[in-house]
Amino acid sequence: MKNFLKKILAKLRIYFTHRLDSRLDQLTMLHTNLLAKQHIRLYKELYRVAINGGGAVDNLNHYENTNAMGVDIRDFEFSAYSQNGEDGILDLLIEILDLDSSHSPYPRAFVEFGVQDYTESNTRYLLKKRNFMGLIMDGNAKHIESIKQDELYWKHDIEAQCAFITRENINALIKQWLDSRKLDNVALLSIDIDGVDYFVWEAIECVKPAIVVVEYNAIFGENLSVSVPYRADFERFSVHHSGLYFGASIKALIALGKKKGYVFVGADSSGTNVFFIHESLESKLAFTTAPLQEYCFTHHARQSRDIFGNLSFLQGDERFEAIKHLPLHTCKDFN
Repeated sequence: MKNFLKKILAKLRIYFTHRLDSRLDQLTMLHTNLLAKQHIRLYKELYRVAINGGGAVDNLNHYENTNAMGVDIRDFEFSAYSQNGEDGILDLLIEILDLDSSHSPYPRAFVEFGVQDYTESNTRYLLKKRNFMGLIMDGNAKHIESIKQDELYWKHDIEAQCAFITRENINALIKQWLDSRKLDNVALLSIDIDGVDYFVWEAIECVKPAIVVVEYNAIFGENLSVSVPYRADFERFSVHHSGLYFGASIKALIALGKKKGYVFVGADSSGTNVFFIHESLESKLAFTTAPLQEYCFTHHARQSRDIFGNLSFLQGDERFEAIKHLPLHTCKDFN
């Protein structure tokens, strides 16, 4: 009898937990959808001011008494499922660039890799709000299995693949999915593999998305154009216990983006991701960017680990000091 009651209680716990999660999810979507509408109205007002030569904008202190000739993407952040404010930025870009319409030259589709279990990602909100189709990839089989058990997986056209991403396999992985959906491009590409992101983006040729989001390592600062050297088996904590030695500098990614035909439109306020749009779409936007130092200085995360795997909470310049002895690849300046 005791075991029977335990089973009943366990099932009830699962049922009510699921109901609560569903309600919270609905409230999150409702709240962020309202924010998204407010952001569109705000952007239109800022755009009007920008094309008319600057001036004050009601109820937005950041622009008060300025003559700014553009709009800062950081003013449009919100997070439904993204790690920081990426959901708000991407939603605004998709709306402005008209990527959710039937006449858009870009398919209503995305590719994101480095998603872990997909509970915190750059495309989950896009999937749920706009019903885009997508390919998501992660190198951990348990993460992929968890995604496939989520009701999101059967409600939407999304494919989750377990793959350790390299510059040698990335085009084949994406191309295989594109062919399965009869697509030749995507609207959005999101890269976050905590490793050789620079080289993987450099290698991608099978798609030319409207929007590209790439994680950068703000610890490298604004002056260096560098990346960790390429290794197909690069794993962040295996190469250095701190977990701080990964990715590329913001300057390196901006230069690579320019080479690939992309315009840098800014970074999120946490100093984590850079955003690009294809150069053919530049005339549709009125964004202005800050000095690169600002995008690095705002990164305050203290996620470093000691040799035993415990958080060591290195801050400021201490973070670069911990990895400055490690080799860095100098990236080309394509100007």
